[in-house]
This record gives sequence, structure tokens and C-alpha cells, in this order.
Amino acid sequence: MGHACVVSVPIYMIDFEGSTSSGILEYGVVEICAGRIKRSWTRLCHPSGPIAPHDHWAHGLSAQDLSKCLPIGDDWAFFAGLRESGVLAAHHASVEASLLKSVWPCPRLSPDFTQAANEAKAKVAQWGPWIDSLALYRRIYPQLGSYGLNELIDQFGLMPELKTLADKHCPPSRHTYHCALYDALASTLLLQALFQLPDYPNATTADWIHWSKSPAKSVNDAQMVLDL
Repeated sequence: MGHACVVSVPIYMIDFEGSTSSGILEYGVVEICAGRIKRSWTRLCHPSGPIAPHDHWAHGLSAQDLSKCLPIGDDWAFFAGLRESGVLAAHHASVEASLLKSVWPCPRLSPDFTQAANEAKAKVAQWGPWIDSLALYRRIYPQLGSYGLNELIDQFGLMPELKTLADKHCPPSRHTYHCALYDALASTLLLQALFQLPDYPNATTADWIHWSKSPAKSVNDAQMVLDL
């Protein structure tokens, strides 16, 4: 898949497994540079509270599995460094944002990537605003009935590529939906597909951020924003 893209800063697609009660139990991060996957990270984390049965059923992680893992709090420098160098992204970003803030309310002072490249001098102590692939698909494809990761991957024919990426990046035992890096890779493919749409040849980082948080009735509304 070719990825024509003018986004000028790294995008870090993030997925967490866990909840507000258990804390973050697993993270997956995919670095996207100029529309292409550069590298990925994932690890399991010690729970900060009880794991509910329905959560265990979804992600398959138990307290025993995670008993020897370090807590997510040990990765402050990693996540703060991501935000300093680029923009965070997720599929349904409000969930990941809430979990991240439950560990660290804010990062170090980081660039405000909502500004044009020549204006991005300001620093803010905020994890966001995020690029949200769920919000973008709802905006650009308002006619779809479901916007879950698996439904979108199937509908847009991305499963073969997801399988190839999962074989390359994911731990063998964490190779399906509701595994953090697998879901982050699926979200990455969905975002890459949007980068290739002919309606958005000159979309910038600030554009994708804006469209992630500003509702539009259709793709034409988004195109009108781009043309201004």
C-alpha cells in the first residue's frame, strides 16, 4: 500500500488494554512517519486494581499473567517523549486519553501541533488534542452502520495487510483483536487508508487533528474546510 502523505511530524497510534479499575494492563504503540509505519512497541503492565471478569474475557489478561510485570507508571519517560516529538492518535481516542491521564494528568511541555508548521513554537502541557480514526471515519463515511475496528478492517479489505503486520510486530500470544499492539496496527491501517484518499492531497497534521474533534456532516464538509 502506497502512502502519499504530507503530515510532517510523527504520529503515535496508541491502544491500551485495561480499565479505570484495573489500570492499563497492556499498551501497543505504532510510530507513523510520512504515512508509513516506522516501528512499534508493546508490553504488559502490572495491574493497579482488580481485573473484572468481563474485561478478562475481552483481553485475556489475568492478574497472574501480569504479576511479574512492571507498572505502567515506570514508562513515564517513554510516553512523555512520544508527546514531545509528535501527535498521539487512537481509535476512539477519548478512551485512551482518559486512561493515559489516569496515570499522568499531563506530559512535559510539548509542541502545539494544532498550529501551522511555521507557527508551532508554542508549548503546551497537554497529551492532546489527538488524531482519532473513529471520529474521522464517522465524519468521512457517515453512511456506515458500524465503526468498530474489526468491522472497518473487513469493510475496507485490510485484513490481509493486518495479518502480515501482526505476524511481523505482535508477540505470538497477542495476535488478535483486544490485544493492544494488534489493535494499534489495525487503527494505523485505517488512518493510512484515509491519508490516501484523493480528496485530501494536502491535508496537514493540524487538519487531521481538527477533523478529529470537529464534526462534519459529510466528506464534502471536510473538503470545504480543506479548500479554505
